[in-house]
Amino acid sequence: MNNTPEWITRSVSRLRTAAPAADKATDKTADKTTDKTADKTADKSVKAALDKTVTDVVAKVAVPRSTHERLQATLRRGQEALSPRALRRLLADLQEVVAPQVSEIEGGRRAQTVAEWYAKAEPEERRDMWLLMCEQFAPDATRFKSARQRYEAAAGTAEEGQAEISLRRALVSPRTRLLQRFSAFSEGMRFLVDMRAEILPLLKADKRLLPLDAELEHLFSTWFDVAFLELRRLSWDSPASLLEKLIKYEAVHDIRSWADLKNRLDSDRRCYGFFHPRLPNEPLIFVEVALLDKISASITPLLDEAAAPVDIARATTAIFYSISNTQTGLRGVSFGDSLIKHVVETLTAEFPRLRTFATLSPIPGFRSWLGKHAGAMLDRLDDKRRSELGRAVGFEPPQATHFLGALDKALELDAKSPVRQMLLECAAYYLGRELQEGKPVDPVARFHLGNGARVERLNWAGDPSNKGQKQSYGLMVNYLYDLKRIDKHRSLLAQGKVPVSGDIDSLCRD
Repeated sequence: MNNTPEWITRSVSRLRTAAPAADKATDKTADKTTDKTADKTADKSVKAALDKTVTDVVAKVAVPRSTHERLQATLRRGQEALSPRALRRLLADLQEVVAPQVSEIEGGRRAQTVAEWYAKAEPEERRDMWLLMCEQFAPDATRFKSARQRYEAAAGTAEEGQAEISLRRALVSPRTRLLQRFSAFSEGMRFLVDMRAEILPLLKADKRLLPLDAELEHLFSTWFDVAFLELRRLSWDSPASLLEKLIKYEAVHDIRSWADLKNRLDSDRRCYGFFHPRLPNEPLIFVEVALLDKISASITPLLDEAAAPVDIARATTAIFYSISNTQTGLRGVSFGDSLIKHVVETLTAEFPRLRTFATLSPIPGFRSWLGKHAGAMLDRLDDKRRSELGRAVGFEPPQATHFLGALDKALELDAKSPVRQMLLECAAYYLGRELQEGKPVDPVARFHLGNGARVERLNWAGDPSNKGQKQSYGLMVNYLYDLKRIDKHRSLLAQGKVPVSGDIDSLCRD
């Protein structure tokens, strides 16, 4: 089986040698004109047969064998990692984990043994284990079909309840029990979260892994429900190992040094994280908060290590300036909204004077979006404003390239610049109007607006760092959490209307 390329070459050679023979037979039975036509026809026929054969052979080689086929085979094929024999042995080990006579404790011990093998396995060998989990531990299709038919037949009768129970049980795959056994040993939860983090980047290229990913996400949404999480304050007195993780996982504004971290944990700051009992020393998500007397317009003073702490006794505003998820394997499991709610409750209890809860947030997708939609935004201008912008960029009428070129040094634009005004209007439209499948296109906007906030204010030069300029020309945005209107804002968003302040609405210029 490993000589497949050589077999293709031999087959192609035989087909090529058949072509002259076909040509020679045609020459003996036709005149010169007919000969030429026949030659071309024969050549086309042979070429078509050759192309079809090669295509069929390559297709056979390119399509990977299922684990069902590999388990029945004797030899390994192509790029397959585990031999059929090794694959059968690994399947037996996985089946032993969920054997009916095995207790939860013993099943967990056996799962740990498999996890130890996994830790030493090569990436492609790990993929083979994932494929076994997907294909060999799937729900019983026959049982599901029977249960579904029984449920449909029982609809509206006294048997409907029992039929529903049977259908639910038929939908539970052996894979669920297998993954539950892996969660039973001490490091099992860590193992499963890390395993999903490995799987996620491969899903687009290998759809066979989708069932395992979906099962893990479903289980994690239950295991990491907010009811099982603990909110903890992180301070300068927290263990060094935990502080190191804050530095490692900070995803919005990089922590440059221990002095930088100490500033973010000073007396006028708060940092909170959600923890799970099975991952006691790993914050799943954490938020950094600054206590101020007004809504902040720039990240620079918040990150200034030399700035004096604010008198927290006079603080009226809590600014959430960084929220970071730490576990890639928990993608799709939402607990950010619960974190904000819990933090607001905790802060309110500690500081009764707090009245305003807002964010100072980046706009990570804006610059990329504007690069694609600048022309459409210019088309929205009336003749007067188009002429003003044209004079400012030196080209009339201005084109998208002219406008974007003038933004290369956006932070140098003065407050009355038509280019600056146009950029603010584009940002307001991006945040307040641009939706995809009913949701904001910007990921940070999608998070906060989905949690019931509203787009409150755009801040020029809010983040003048290189990262800030690459993301949004230095713009930042405040999302306001009006505790009395959170449900109203969510309802508006569900209707396809982004909740925005009056200032943002006027900038959108509908």
